[in-house]
Amino acid sequence: MNAVSASLADSATMLRRNVRHTMRNPLTLLNAVIMPIFLMFLMVHVLGGAFSVGTDYVDYATPGMIIMTVGYGIGPTATGVNSDMTTGFINRLRVMDVSRAAVLNAHVIATVLRTLVAIAFVIGVAFLMGFDPKAGLLDWLGAIGIVVLTVLAISWLTIAAGLSAKSPEGAGILGVPLMLLPFLSSAFVPADKMGPGARQFAEYQPFTPIIESLRGFLAGAPSAGTAVTAIAWCAGLALAGYLWARASFTKRA
Repeated sequence: MNAVSASLADSATMLRRNVRHTMRNPLTLLNAVIMPIFLMFLMVHVLGGAFSVGTDYVDYATPGMIIMTVGYGIGPTATGVNSDMTTGFINRLRVMDVSRAAVLNAHVIATVLRTLVAIAFVIGVAFLMGFDPKAGLLDWLGAIGIVVLTVLAISWLTIAAGLSAKSPEGAGILGVPLMLLPFLSSAFVPADKMGPGARQFAEYQPFTPIIESLRGFLAGAPSAGTAVTAIAWCAGLALAGYLWARASFTKRA
């Protein structure tokens, strides 16, 4: 077995371990679903009538809620990878013929799978609330691609933050900015309706083009420029998170 095959096999083993942890603690998935659904109900049925967005508010808010779900699902990843480091699990792999990097790969894959399941629940609730996307097959594929790229980027940033924290509790706190940043984007209200300062921040932060790109795909009217900007942000964040995670992993392990 060559090095690549061995690394893939080790990653699969670590992934099964993470999936078992999730199954034994289903609250990690439940928490990632309940809060976005509560926010969806709050924004659409309580506050939605106060916003003029040029379309049904549930159609406008759903793309933002999808990205919000990504942020609410990263807590277990940050604490899990930090626990693997601080409890000595990764160091114990030194005496075994196991790729230590497989631990990081497995956490990324597990986070992507867990988040996609949570997003499926949120989209289902959005349909119950009247969500009516105009997307065709290619538009749905584009929307799925944007979501997967976003989850990958946020996952690597979360793992990097988890490896850098001193404790699992600290790792959870470091993930909070990634949960709050979408609130200061165009998730719930267009950026041009915000006040000075907030408007500029919303326009130039990464989540706004990601959400706008997803919104365009789901509406059946994607913008190539917005999609390219979103992909560039995702690629840049994923690369930064990966390099940061590898550096922290090498230093601490």
